[in-house]
Amino acid sequence: MLWHVSPARARRSPPAGFIRPCLPALVDRPPSGPDWLHEIKHDGYRIIVRKEGDRVTIWTRHGTNFTDRLPKIAEAVQRLKAERALIDGEAVAFRPDGHSDLAALRTKAGAGGAALVAFDLLSLDSEDLQQRPLEERREALSRIIAGGDNIVFSEALAADGALVFAKACEMGLEGIVSKRLGGVYWSGRCRNWLKVKNPAFQRNPA
Repeated sequence: MLWHVSPARARRSPPAGFIRPCLPALVDRPPSGPDWLHEIKHDGYRIIVRKEGDRVTIWTRHGTNFTDRLPKIAEAVQRLKAERALIDGEAVAFRPDGHSDLAALRTKAGAGGAALVAFDLLSLDSEDLQQRPLEERREALSRIIAGGDNIVFSEALAADGALVFAKACEMGLEGIVSKRLGGVYWSGRCRNWLKVKNPAFQRNPA
């Protein structure tokens, strides 16, 4: 069974509590210099996850409710060390070699066992963190997910962007996302986040 998000759903009014995710701008080469962090770009479903007590809601980037389709992620977020949280991340089905597998994620079984790669924290308990610097949001995120099952913290490298991208390409990964240090969180397309795609990336390499 394959799942696809209908474009018609993207035109509906966003659900209560949903925040449109920050969308990185596509560029030809990664930025350089000390003002950027670089993360691996995983091939999965971009999701926004809200925890309110024991209740967890998972939305796609367009606000479609995917909670029932990603049960392991919902269970993992329910166990987090926070009463309320809003997390930005990616639902990913990992192969044994650690690479993401979008084809598997699109099946019921693959989605059912998918993990959350968490990379930003938009609110924690009663505090809105969107205007906080990127580093503070990531630090708070790493604390609340530490030791959790089925949640992976998206590690970031402060090395030169070109070197990080070259290594990602060498490993056969999709690319990288570079994020400006000190940047606040913006919904929609934003140049505080830049993505560079590996031109040789194959979703199902032989």
